[in-house]
Amino acid sequence: MRYRLTFIAGLAVGYVLGTRAGRERYEQMRKAARRIAENPAVRNTAESAVLGGRQVATRAFGAVSAKVSDRLPPSVTDRVRSLREQRTGYEDEDEWGTSNT
Repeated sequence: MRYRLTFIAGLAVGYVLGTRAGRERYEQMRKAARRIAENPAVRNTAESAVLGGRQVATRAFGAVSAKVSDRLPPSVTDRVRSLREQRTGYEDEDEWGTSNT
């Protein structure tokens, strides 16, 4: 599904940039794109994709840091630890410092 949406978006952008139909056709396409973007089903799908991506990134971060943490120089380990401590208290953020909302 992601590849299909990417292809459609690329096709639309290519058409808009390469068209000779003029401003009217551009405005029609812009309005259609806005309607699609404001569609609740599209928004829900995009939000679930973002959340899924965050979950995968968090798991990957945990796996990589578990395998690499003992091989890092102490200065890097201390810096990462201090950055994590600065971030405490941000319940709405994940380990990457991004909002979970």
